[in-house]
Amino acid sequence: MKLKLIACLILCCMASSFIASAQNAPLLTLKDAIDTALQNNYNIKLAQNNAAIAQNNVTLGNAGFLPTLAGTFNNNNSVQNSTVTRTTGTNSFTNVRSRSNNYGVAMDWTIFDGFGMFANYDALKIRQRLSGITSRDTVLQTLTNVISTYYSLINQNQVLKSLRGAIGISKQQLKFAQDKFSVGAVSRLEVLNAEVNVNADTANYVSQLQQFRAAKIQLNQLLIRNPQADFTVTDTIVVDDKLVLGNILAAAATQNPRILSSQIAKQLADINVKQVKAVRYPVIGVNSGYNFANSRSPSGALLANDSRGLTYGLTASINIFDGFNQKRRETNAKIQAENSAIQVKNVKLGIDAQINSLYVNYLSGLDLIKLGQSNVAIAKRNLEITLDKYKLGNITPLEVRQAEENFVNAQVNYHAAQYQAKSAEISLKQITNNINIQ
Repeated sequence: MKLKLIACLILCCMASSFIASAQNAPLLTLKDAIDTALQNNYNIKLAQNNAAIAQNNVTLGNAGFLPTLAGTFNNNNSVQNSTVTRTTGTNSFTNVRSRSNNYGVAMDWTIFDGFGMFANYDALKIRQRLSGITSRDTVLQTLTNVISTYYSLINQNQVLKSLRGAIGISKQQLKFAQDKFSVGAVSRLEVLNAEVNVNADTANYVSQLQQFRAAKIQLNQLLIRNPQADFTVTDTIVVDDKLVLGNILAAAATQNPRILSSQIAKQLADINVKQVKAVRYPVIGVNSGYNFANSRSPSGALLANDSRGLTYGLTASINIFDGFNQKRRETNAKIQAENSAIQVKNVKLGIDAQINSLYVNYLSGLDLIKLGQSNVAIAKRNLEITLDKYKLGNITPLEVRQAEENFVNAQVNYHAAQYQAKSAEISLKQITNNINIQ
């Protein structure tokens, strides 16, 4: 008996401690959570940096349009012993120092490569678009996670309120039982059963509280905050009941990041065919430079030499035969392009199936919300009548307990229906790239 009382006191203290701390915690609105995630989330920052890199890569030079210009400098020195024999006689030299310098600038410019540079530039621009879509998709996914977690916290907080209400009802029933026992109207067993109900309801509350705190840590992680940072959330879930399946499917076809990414992958595969075919054409380039050269060799026939001047030329090459590898590469590139086209259809089919499934959950949630509202009202009225009868001694404690559980379950199911419909709504809006904070 004492152990049960101690356990009850511990559970009640834990519940009271949470309620007190929750009342002092600052309110975190959904807008505040989204603003914090947009500012701090690491995945968003990484995606934005990758998008910036892709944008920086879109240049004519990176595509191969522009010439390259390089400066060169060479300095060579030697110390030698030599013997020089001429028609006039033989001369010997010891520790003769020679040196030569050569410096200048050189330009190389490919002016034609089978239109490969044009294909390269198109590919760079399309990769920039793909990176932008990937970045927006990362932002969208992060916002979806934040919003879903936030509404999960609202749902769990509503369940906590229902369980706190259940504890209050159980304590009220315990008080009635103790009052009746004190006047000899009931046995000690009824009081013990009432205490067990209080303990059970408090244990359910503590278990739900653990899930609530875990969800808080998850949201803090998304917001890049201290995992133990405490906060409260709003207590209302408003579901948009105006979503139309046809509109969602049409919007997804033009806005869904996965569909857009697959379409861009198809464009890149088509460009790759052009890049591979470009090798069949000749590569023509021009080169030019201006060089300065001087050398000193006291032991040679030419004691000094100084020169400067312009150099220029034209180069051309063409692949005549490479063991049929060019044909193999072109065939593979065409197959890859066909695969990309198939993948576009496959992705769209998968998105359409996902939308239809989510829409079923969405409509089901809306129906359950209406049913849940009615059930909560009925269960509440039934509980009130049951408690009144129990005070008069007309019904058993078991009937009170059943009425209490029906009321709590009706509330939990109602809140679960709200969260189900809201989760489906959020997912549908994510698919159509239409996330908002309402």
